[in-house]
Amino acid sequence: MTALQDTEDASETDLAKHDEDDYVEIKEQMYQDKLASLKRQLQQLQEGTLQEYQKRMKKLDQQYKERLRNADLFLQLETEQVERNYIKEKKAAVKEFDDKKVELKENLIAELEEKKKMIENEKLTMELTGDSMEVKPIMTRKLRRRPNDPVPIPDKRRKPAPAQLNYLLSDDQIMEDLRTLNKLKSPKRPGVSPSPVSPSSPERIPPAPMESPSQRYEARIEEGKLYYDKRWYHKSQAIYLESKDNTKISCVISSVGTNEIWVRKTSDSTKMRIYLGQLQRGAFVIRRRSAA
Repeated sequence: MTALQDTEDASETDLAKHDEDDYVEIKEQMYQDKLASLKRQLQQLQEGTLQEYQKRMKKLDQQYKERLRNADLFLQLETEQVERNYIKEKKAAVKEFDDKKVELKENLIAELEEKKKMIENEKLTMELTGDSMEVKPIMTRKLRRRPNDPVPIPDKRRKPAPAQLNYLLSDDQIMEDLRTLNKLKSPKRPGVSPSPVSPSSPERIPPAPMESPSQRYEARIEEGKLYYDKRWYHKSQAIYLESKDNTKISCVISSVGTNEIWVRKTSDSTKMRIYLGQLQRGAFVIRRRSAA
């Protein structure tokens, strides 16, 4: 009985040992198979024939191509936008250049026109005031003394007249004034015939018709305006200029000086200079008229 038990125990031990050996062998076989499979997959991966590798590569290639296509579309859109902006900026630059060129030309023309006007005004001012600035020499004339006139006694206390009165009058006006004064100072005496005089004597010249010396007009210039016969006249004002021979001329006051005014005839645009003395004596009479 005891021997039988020992035999059974030994059998069981051998069986367990055999099973353990089989398990180790199977496990080793599984390891070898798995290792061989991995080596085979590695070889296929290296050769590029691995199915999983090919599948993933195909997916990556699709993603790559899609990204390239999107990049090309983006490049095309950006290029078109840049070209549109370039054309827009180019047109704006050309327009700005043309506007600046026109503006520069207009500014230069306006500046040159302004300089031209200034030069013309300076020239006109020189023409209007150039003669009046020259002081003419004092003209002194002596009248022939009549036989019955007393010898004039010089008055040392008398002050000489201002120099302006000498060059404001022309020679003809001085002669006319002297004839009038001589006529007033030497009236004809009854029964006495006038003494003969030479043909060159001023008394032989018939006096021109003129108003009485007692009738004088108030005329003066203040602040660039003419005050004449209780009225004020200014530059560019339309007037009528009447002379002693009843000639009526349509004029425009072109400038007002210190002792004279310049008028421009509307008929032929010629200019005349009228002195205050002439207006005060009535040699010329100014009347207002409508500018139209």
